[in-house]
Amino acid sequence: MSTAQGARARARTEITAAIKDEARRQLAAEGAAKLSLRAVARALGMVSSALYRYFPSRDELLTALIIDAYDSLGAAAEAAHNSVAEAGPLHRWTTVCEAVRAWALAHPHEYALLYGSPVPGYSAPQSTVPAASRVGLLLIGIARDAHRGGRLAAPALPAELRPEAARMTADLAPDLPPEAVAALVAAWAQLYGLVGFEVFGQFHRLVEDREPFFRQAATRLAQGVGLTS
Repeated sequence: MSTAQGARARARTEITAAIKDEARRQLAAEGAAKLSLRAVARALGMVSSALYRYFPSRDELLTALIIDAYDSLGAAAEAAHNSVAEAGPLHRWTTVCEAVRAWALAHPHEYALLYGSPVPGYSAPQSTVPAASRVGLLLIGIARDAHRGGRLAAPALPAELRPEAARMTADLAPDLPPEAVAALVAAWAQLYGLVGFEVFGQFHRLVEDREPFFRQAATRLAQGVGLTS
């Protein structure tokens, strides 16, 4: 790459980052539904036509912000997990869950973008799936390691759920028992429900000492999947 090309690439990277930073400020102030490319351009002193060369539409900018947020959350969870990678499955699980909670509390507006109200007129494309899967894959990996080590006591599964559990297992983790996969999907949803209740204020005047409350709830989720101490 020539010097001129390198300079252009660096400039594009810097401008793209500035656009995203301003968009995040608007998300915090106005919410995702009111995100406007024109408003972002105006705040940055750019003409709208110049900004469209970086993000041709609001939806493309939203998608970039969503992928960044999922990757940030995934990286935080993975770093926390790596710090206890030699521990038992139950401790690894609760560590990942606590990392998700900590990230959400530190990034409430980005958490709302991922798990809050849908943005009218926006549908997340397939390109968001790899980043969105990072935490789920960590939890599946913990269950897989426990299963291989004989430390996964998969819960009972009602007969009416078995066909759906078999389908999910084929899609997500063919090497795990369907009972465990069904429990994993439920636990994943409940984890984000717990975090969302705290981030969005539903625990106000209800749960005061929230850290031990969350840790106990995360432990119960792990036990529901079949992870043992």
